[in-house]
Amino acid sequence: MRALRFHAAKDLRLDDIAEPMQPGQGQVLVRNRFVGICGTDLHEYSYGPIFIPTEPHPFTGAHGPQVLGHEFGGVVEAIGEGVTSVVVGDRVSIQPLVMPRSGDYFADRGLFHLSTQLALVGLSWDGGGMAEAALVNDYNVQKIPDEMSDEEAALVEPTAVAVYACDRGGVTAGSSVLVTGAGPIGMLTLLAARAAGATQLFVSDLNDSRLELAKAVLPDVITINPQRDNVGDVVRLQTEGQVGCDVAIECVGNEHALKACVDAVRKQGVVVQTGLHPHENPIDWFQVTFKDLEIKGSWAYPTHYWPRVIRLIASGQLPAMKIVTKRVTLDTAVKEGFDVLLDPAGAQLKILIDLSK
Repeated sequence: MRALRFHAAKDLRLDDIAEPMQPGQGQVLVRNRFVGICGTDLHEYSYGPIFIPTEPHPFTGAHGPQVLGHEFGGVVEAIGEGVTSVVVGDRVSIQPLVMPRSGDYFADRGLFHLSTQLALVGLSWDGGGMAEAALVNDYNVQKIPDEMSDEEAALVEPTAVAVYACDRGGVTAGSSVLVTGAGPIGMLTLLAARAAGATQLFVSDLNDSRLELAKAVLPDVITINPQRDNVGDVVRLQTEGQVGCDVAIECVGNEHALKACVDAVRKQGVVVQTGLHPHENPIDWFQVTFKDLEIKGSWAYPTHYWPRVIRLIASGQLPAMKIVTKRVTLDTAVKEGFDVLLDPAGAQLKILIDLSK
């Protein structure tokens, strides 16, 4: 079968590899339908290996070359012994986190996403979404309802990141929320905040094209370009009492964006760090103390979020499809997908790969 595999930085190859084996105990074979190109995939392509192991992964044994793709869904083609959660023919979304199910401090407490042996389908697993099929564990598949499209199934994973970030920030009805970064996760975080009841939304980004896309998705969002305006000043001017927003969610992994969050949030507000910083970054800890702030990390998502996020998308309350700006095929994914998303012009937001073509 065809698979897009990472061999080295700037070396993605469309390889012909063996079909997955028939599923064993507790396993499910999925014929993949759509897969999203994630920022993590872009980082691996540009600078990797980062998360892709160069030596066998301590839990899964996986190593390069690696089939990419952890945002995907498809149709169940076969199930192994003991699988009861899905049947052949079910359309599913993939929850890609792989870890011990017991005997691990965090797994024993239901915090599977915090396991020290965590692996991900599409990064440190024998298979991924950028192939015609994938063999996964039964806990990695979640049936989707008839009203959810195959494309939406591939958006559950990044949407779960956004929903968890809003949960970590305590976003609730009437909240004012700043999101730094108008990329796919930032846009989904705005949509998740609105779905949670936030009534005042701000987004900052250096790219005016992305800000225009944000306006197209959420016409009432207040857009800020830090090259022209001070983020904190704009947020304070627009919020009740001119004190700042309730919650600021950093979705870039950028020092200046994090500092803007600390500046823009009100006293006793919450700053949530979702973007992955490539190195240590300083912030104004005097302001953290003086403003009595909470600063929280937000890593991935609890694995039990899948049914909830599926309901949010399928109901239309969180219209994740609004962030999709292009579809490509596996044959054209590098040139028309990866390279286009790395273009500084930022004309595209979320690109899906259609694996049926």
